[in-house]
Amino acid sequence: MATTTQRKSPQRDVLDSLSSIIALFFILFACVELCDAATVVDVYRLIQYDIAGVPFGSRLASLNHHAGSSLFAPGTDLSRTVVIIPVREMNLTLIREYIGQKKPLGGILFLLPRMFSSDNKDSVGEGDHTAVKELMKNILVELERLLVHANIRYPVYFAYEDDNINAVLADVKRNDATGQPATATTGGYKFVAMAPEPKKLASPSITNIQGWLPGLRADGDSNQLPTIAIVASYDTFGAAPALSVGSDSNGSGVVALLEIARLFSHLYSDPKTRGRYNLLFGLTSGGPYNYNGTHKWLRSFDQRLRESIDYAICLNSIGSWDNDLYIHVSKPPENAYIKQIFEGFSKVAEEVGLNVGLKHKKINISNPRVAWEHEQFSRLRVTAATLSGLPVAPELLESTGGLFDNRQYVSEAAITRSVKLVAESLGRHIYGQQGKNINIFADNSSLSVNPYYIKSWLDLLSVTPRVAPFLSKNDPFIMALKKELEDHTVEVSMQHEVLDGMFTFYDSTSASLHIYQVASVTFDLLLLLVLGSYLIILFSFLVITTRGLDDLISLFRRPPSRKVKAA
Repeated sequence: MATTTQRKSPQRDVLDSLSSIIALFFILFACVELCDAATVVDVYRLIQYDIAGVPFGSRLASLNHHAGSSLFAPGTDLSRTVVIIPVREMNLTLIREYIGQKKPLGGILFLLPRMFSSDNKDSVGEGDHTAVKELMKNILVELERLLVHANIRYPVYFAYEDDNINAVLADVKRNDATGQPATATTGGYKFVAMAPEPKKLASPSITNIQGWLPGLRADGDSNQLPTIAIVASYDTFGAAPALSVGSDSNGSGVVALLEIARLFSHLYSDPKTRGRYNLLFGLTSGGPYNYNGTHKWLRSFDQRLRESIDYAICLNSIGSWDNDLYIHVSKPPENAYIKQIFEGFSKVAEEVGLNVGLKHKKINISNPRVAWEHEQFSRLRVTAATLSGLPVAPELLESTGGLFDNRQYVSEAAITRSVKLVAESLGRHIYGQQGKNINIFADNSSLSVNPYYIKSWLDLLSVTPRVAPFLSKNDPFIMALKKELEDHTVEVSMQHEVLDGMFTFYDSTSASLHIYQVASVTFDLLLLLVLGSYLIILFSFLVITTRGLDDLISLFRRPPSRKVKAA
């Protein structure tokens, strides 16, 4: 028995050696395909949502395909190709054709110019640079309109240009110069984004915030005083929720409201200068969705409060205009309240060198579409107007904080002048100084507009995505707004509501894109052949030197069959 064990021992050693060699072989085989990522890029997914059950946006999130640099010739199979499209070089007509005809793609990665990044603090320049920015802005507006209203059955992502992604794009372009898209056969770059399957957001919430500055009444009961409401919607909507900061729409309106509250808090803190009007400040949510938050906020008012509102001023997109602002109203211009508002604003506008126009748009009660925030007030027969730099009402889900709407296109000076216009007009109305050449909020006084305050809040809003369904009730940004309003007003409260069921949103708004450089299958096979030959030679050499040639031959010799004789 011992002799048999000793005879098998060398074979076991050989088999152990063979097992080690085979394990090494498989490790090397795996290494042929796997490699370290050439680079990792932060990418932001095109929004996915439904309106009344109709799907829009990008319906998939996970990527695992080779990269291409163009849409190639007609008929080319791109169903397993992620196409990299720099916005600077984009052929919008071709993209519209691909999306409109629902041609299959593995995915699209749009590269945005660095100027649109929130990290870019440069202000809008002059000359050719400004012309380039305006061109890029117009292209992005058209692209966003196309993507947001399309049903796209593959992943669509956005990323900002940088040295790493530009180097990858240059290599991909050189590979694609042959006219063949990258595949497993030809090699190239592989894009991998392991994002989870998008899931519906259950009962997305919207949060309204309000604060009061009570007026002064002889009997001490401010509830009997008329009220002026200053309102701004703070949330956004855009092609990429994680990039939708809305510096102008409506970050500028939020900044203006907070500064107006700060200015009047100084006057109302002293009984001697407190006006005989209550001031109600409202920061509303759900603005892009028919001002759903404003609707619910107003419905929460009792009849007495609604009837006490003299008029409401809604602030919208007041940070990127030159010298023209517009007062949008629903009631006819001949209405006494509308004439009073317009004349008051026009007088102050002349003094500060602005032009204010009046735009009348009658609302259709039977149509649920709400173009301006003041229309929610008008539907309840409350006099209201919207002050905006936009001359016409935007379409649904447009001009609500898109890809181009960032810090680069907002002027602090424009917001400062807008604040001066609104505050001075309200002040003269409250204190009965209409038509008089008096500056309540004069420059270089203790009541002057603070440009540093405006800048600090504008900077914060310009780096904070605010798409309502992705903001929780206690989101740090919402709590910051509440705290700031508490510093300037009293009786600050929050109203939490559920966004109307017409809209359904999905998560998975951003991901990390791993970019791998992989070799072709031909190269893989050649490398495997070389490695296999080397391992066979190495194995044979080790067996011959340690066990002899006979042992090597015996490994490949067919063992003799054993016949078991019956007893």
